Amino acid sequence: MTTVAVLGTGIMGAPMAANLAAAGLDVRAWNRTAARAAPLAERGVTVCADAPEAVRGADVVVTMLTAVDAVIEVMERVAPALADGVLWLQTSTVGVEGAQRLVALAAERGIALVDAPVLGSRAPAESGQLTVLAAGPEQLRERAAEVLDVVGAVTRWVGTEPGAASRLKLVVNSWVLALTDALAEALALAGGLGLDGRLFLDAIAGGGTDTPYAHLKGRAMLAGEFPPAFALDNALKDAVLVLAAARAAGVPLGVAEAVRGDLARAAELGHGGADMAAVYLAHMPS
Repeated sequence: MTTVAVLGTGIMGAPMAANLAAAGLDVRAWNRTAARAAPLAERGVTVCADAPEAVRGADVVVTMLTAVDAVIEVMERVAPALADGVLWLQTSTVGVEGAQRLVALAAERGIALVDAPVLGSRAPAESGQLTVLAAGPEQLRERAAEVLDVVGAVTRWVGTEPGAASRLKLVVNSWVLALTDALAEALALAGGLGLDGRLFLDAIAGGGTDTPYAHLKGRAMLAGEFPPAFALDNALKDAVLVLAAARAAGVPLGVAEAVRGDLARAAELGHGGADMAAVYLAHMPS
């Protein structure tokens, strides 16, 4: 039986660990805040008190942590406990420079690395319907698939060099963040003009500018209900990563800069822990 250590059991990591256990893998989980990992014990996951305990003897290590510094700190700490030949599936969103740091760490420690950030939020993670963007040596793909095929509906291999998948993740996130903020602006404008925002959603329904995402997030915005599927603080972190990558590439991104500002304003208003759809509240009249 393949043993998988999942490091980080937040909104995404916890359902990933539960699905792996349900698929018959031997799963160990660790989280910095232990209480967040504890419920996984009822799902057949071995909850570990510390990260080295979780990885000791594991065949595969999955990292799903908030930022690159956290990933590096944890992987440096567990490195002495890693088994020879362990496979590291790095699923966190870390940006271009962050991915480069992790590639260097893996090379220094002699760890086989697959760069594998995921697309999706809480519901797709719970149902095993994430999209995995993966990059790594071809000889690692079969081993990686044993885990990635469980947590995701599809794995899109975008290159053989780790880091390519993280670059594509930023491109996708730039689109998702811009779409969310544009939707928030449209609904706020509708309200400001004395219209029910549902009229906007009805107007685009079924047309060339329609998207299911607009209705999903639009309903939440109009209801003022923002249970975190993807926390606004994390969206802001990703917006900063997008802009850093764009500056390094010499690509001006005016929309992304505006989105970062709107997310920052919503966070300053106290909505950082809410779903990123709460960016809508940054557009409310003061």
